[in-house]
Amino acid sequence: MDASIYEVLPTLRHFKRVVGPTTSKEITQPTLDTFVLKRSEEVGKNTLNKDIRNIKAFLNWAVKNRFVTPGLEVKKVKVAQKPVTSLSPQQVKELIAVASRYPALRLRVLLAVTTGLRRGDVEAIRIGDIHFDRNTIATRNRKAGKAMPERPVPGEIMTELSNHVATIAEGQEKLFADRFSPKKWERIRRTVRMPDLRFHDLRKTFASLLAQRGVSTAVTQRLLEHSSPQLTNDVYTNVDPVLRQAIEQLPVMEWL
Repeated sequence: MDASIYEVLPTLRHFKRVVGPTTSKEITQPTLDTFVLKRSEEVGKNTLNKDIRNIKAFLNWAVKNRFVTPGLEVKKVKVAQKPVTSLSPQQVKELIAVASRYPALRLRVLLAVTTGLRRGDVEAIRIGDIHFDRNTIATRNRKAGKAMPERPVPGEIMTELSNHVATIAEGQEKLFADRFSPKKWERIRRTVRMPDLRFHDLRKTFASLLAQRGVSTAVTQRLLEHSSPQLTNDVYTNVDPVLRQAIEQLPVMEWL
């Protein structure tokens, strides 16, 4: 199957809930159309397209194994491209400076913008996951059910982690003893004059900054643990500064 079984199974559960109990041999074009129509009333287009992609992967597998008849089609819906919200290096610097009043939250921000981890995956880090001798962290992608046993982390961030771990009470397993505080995050956003900034935008900032520095989509896709490079490019990479940086490589001064 092209998609991960961990991605396909949740979609199949939604399919069963929406169209009712259905065996693979009972899947028909009308049932597929019904699923797309009803599911579109529950979720946005991006999520719907992810479900459609997983259904297509399941159908391809089922046809090869003769569980369903060939010829069934399920097409993605068109999604208007939204500009990706990501921070500039200067904005990241300001955010980290303001977050310094809350050391644990500051460390969360640092991890997000230097690893691309989702907030929930940052919260799940345990002290035993940190490999100080190799500058890596073992992380778990709870959304996709994946794991990366050796995620590289900048040396400077490992120093921050070491200083933080030194303050942790004996016997504590999790990296963070406290919970993420929406109130503290709101204060930080107001101070840096970015009231609409979401913590997830730090993940998009990570992807965009890598792209601006010439890191390939394939590498960024692997670090974000995405199933497709298109998702990395379309949803997580702010192309405007990437295009601007490309244009600035032209030797205009030499011409003038």
